Amino acid sequence: MKFKSGILVLTAAAIVAVSCKENKEEQSQEMGSSENSISNQQTYAEISIKKGGEWQGREYVGGTFENVEELTLPEGHTDHSYYIRYEGPGWENSQVGYRLYLDWRNAIDIFGKKTDTMVLAQVGQDSFDSYHEEAPWGLDILKAGKSLGIGSYGRFMNDSVAHFRNVKNTTARVSNSEERSQVEIKYTGWTTGTETIDLVSTLSIYPEDRFTKVKLKPSTLLEGLTTGIVKFENIELIQKQSENGNWGYIATYGNQTLAGDEDKLGMAIFYKTNEVKEIMEGPHDHLVIFNAQEAPVTYYFLAAWEQEPNGITTREGFFSDLDLKLQTLEENGSLE
Repeated sequence: MKFKSGILVLTAAAIVAVSCKENKEEQSQEMGSSENSISNQQTYAEISIKKGGEWQGREYVGGTFENVEELTLPEGHTDHSYYIRYEGPGWENSQVGYRLYLDWRNAIDIFGKKTDTMVLAQVGQDSFDSYHEEAPWGLDILKAGKSLGIGSYGRFMNDSVAHFRNVKNTTARVSNSEERSQVEIKYTGWTTGTETIDLVSTLSIYPEDRFTKVKLKPSTLLEGLTTGIVKFENIELIQKQSENGNWGYIATYGNQTLAGDEDKLGMAIFYKTNEVKEIMEGPHDHLVIFNAQEAPVTYYFLAAWEQEPNGITTREGFFSDLDLKLQTLEENGSLE
């Protein structure tokens, strides 16, 4: 920086220095703004992958997690590749969080929340599976095993559910707005048995209540498209239809969590009766089998954990809540 004839003259080096400082300040403000925007949101969806490391066989080694809006799975990615934070996209509101295993399992899991703030951005940052351990925000509470978890989807055939072992490409995209947060997943070349189709799933969560809305759009008619709830021993399945029979639900309630021997959780799926072929028991799930149809399939699932803030703590309270929702669906055709 020099003065010449009373005029301030900036050297190139000084200009660069000032520019770098301004850029750093802008980046810092953007990061702070981003953190604040998440904390101020009523819903949130994310997907976070490792960058800066390298693939060693089926595992990604090194690197740090970075959020992305869209991800196409790299070839060779599978379960426990340590590439995606908590193994897939996650979505939440003030009452509950969910995640989908973005690999051949394709199950949906539950994050039980003990706080009404958005927490997913911090889950799994300290170690890959730390969310299995109880923390001030909550923990992963569902043991999905070989099931669909809660509300995920597959194809029922040959007396079992085909998940997503054979898919040419899988792309997930997340979005956040004031009205909702959303995860959209495109499966290209999903092969089950002798049939290969494309499938688009859209999962939406809203500021109010615990439910996720699911829309499944197959590229062609597909027999056996299904959703379900993981089965547990000594947990009864409850079924009910609305007064006019247009909507129904399947639900379970009881000690079916990883959070303790007395811990209680309720799970439910709401469906349009004219879209459903059959309710049945699979090897690992209570299943809702859909009709083959040209229009997209739409349904809702929800989880109610007794430890959430102001949560539902009794069986009676849980089913009373479901019945109110069933009435709302009958009257309005939607929950959102």
